[in-house]
Parts: sequence; structure tokens; C-alpha cells
Amino acid sequence: MPNIKSAEKRVKVSENKRVVNKAYKTSMKNKTKAVLLAINESKAVEEVQQLFIKAQSAIDKAARRGAIHKNQASRRKSRLAAKVKAYIAAKEQGV
Repeated sequence: MPNIKSAEKRVKVSENKRVVNKAYKTSMKNKTKAVLLAINESKAVEEVQQLFIKAQSAIDKAARRGAIHKNQASRRKSRLAAKVKAYIAAKEQGV
């Protein structure tokens, strides 16, 4: 435990930020997994697109809050978008 008062405050502030950041990261990961699960289960294209929009929003929110770096957010969105795009193209060719 820290002996200095400002160090004690830093410990408290860091812990609070860690908890908040964890919530944003968990939300982001759950929404991303929902998109991937929908793709694996061959859900309707509209449903996948709606889940993708929610996932993008969660990723952007995590980046805005500083829970993840903006470049990481961009990379995650890009990779997810590529998977969604490939899924939609495969569904259209199958139709």
C-alpha cells in the first residue's frame, strides 16, 4: 500500500478506471462475438448487418472512452467488416 496521499488516490482512480474500461471492453467483445456467431449459424443478412452496426458502435465507444487505442478500434472494425462482407457475398452467390 502506498504511503503518500497522492499515491493512494492514484490507486483508487486507477482501479475505478480499470473497472469502467473493463465494462466497455466486455461489451465490445460480446457484440463482436454475436456477429461472428450469427455468421457461423448462417443467420439472415439483415440480422448480421444489424449486429455489425451495434458492434461497430461498441468498438467506437470503447475507443472514445480510451479503453482501447483508436488504431486497435479501427483494426477490429476492419477485420469484422471484411468477414461480414465475405458472408454477404457468399449468401448472395448462394441465392
